[in-house]
Amino acid sequence: MPAKVYTDKDADLGVLQNKTLAVLGFGSQGHAHALNLKDSGCSVIIGLYPGSKSRAVAAERGFKVYDTAEAVRRADVIMVALPDMKQASVYEQDILPNLVKGKTLLFSHGLNVHFGLITPPKGVDIIMVAPKGPGHIVRRLYTEGKGMPALIAVAPGGSKTAKATALAWAKGIGSTRAGVLQTSFKEETETDLFGEQAVLCGGASALVQAGFETLVEAGYQPEMAYFECLHELKLICDLMYESGIAGMRFSISETAKYGDITRGPRIINKGTKAEMKKILKEIQSGQFTKEWVKEHKGGLKNYKRLLAAGEKHQIEKTGAYLRSMMPWMKKKNIKGVAAAY
Repeated sequence: MPAKVYTDKDADLGVLQNKTLAVLGFGSQGHAHALNLKDSGCSVIIGLYPGSKSRAVAAERGFKVYDTAEAVRRADVIMVALPDMKQASVYEQDILPNLVKGKTLLFSHGLNVHFGLITPPKGVDIIMVAPKGPGHIVRRLYTEGKGMPALIAVAPGGSKTAKATALAWAKGIGSTRAGVLQTSFKEETETDLFGEQAVLCGGASALVQAGFETLVEAGYQPEMAYFECLHELKLICDLMYESGIAGMRFSISETAKYGDITRGPRIINKGTKAEMKKILKEIQSGQFTKEWVKEHKGGLKNYKRLLAAGEKHQIEKTGAYLRSMMPWMKKKNIKGVAAAY
């Protein structure tokens, strides 16, 4: 039986009426949630640490900005829109001392709650509203009258109104226009981490780099390797996004189709799937989270080393050159956008 999909008719924005909503953080997800809720007629304030560069940005967007602890005191529903590894310390210092019975704490990802990095007190609803896409697209779709699909979850022990609050928030950010599914903190966290590591980010990045290296090492021009292994990937992903894998195969040539169905399983084979299962077990057991917490507390040395190595890869230099030759392609300084928030 298909999962129930919640839409506008299932959610009541009135649940948030006469309530103050606080968004802690004004980054990718935070700014999108705050702006969409504000435009939906909700009362939204922003909570930031005293020296945050985002204070001026949020104020320019028409928000009242408070220190994090004060925002928690003033709000009825508090969204923790902070990086995963910063949430626990901010929670202990600024959030927990100001949580009282009847307030609601909202997350857009369940890692800290599911793996016990944050243990909320009794009498406080713990909910999740997780749009299935980056914040700038959540915002853009809302302004276009559309919406980003989202997940909602209610932690065990929640009040009778917790789900209604989650659905109202989802409606406020535009997600019920597209459809909302209910999940659990466990399911969202474990599947999200797995998707990032094995397929969407880790898997795709490693596959593209390996394909590029294979062609270049065989003597082909880096520009040719870039087009074949990275540039055209978007075209295939768009087809799968719009019509599924079968729909993508319908749209490509017979030669491409035959190569797909006979060679693809040689690349992503039983060994690859076995490694995927190991990665999933590391996530489920909490091993990955412990490793990530240790890395963060240790100053992110390995993290920074691996990122720097990736930025020096030949595919980045080749890609930057080729993209500069494409006037029709909108150039994006992703790092600059992130820094603005």
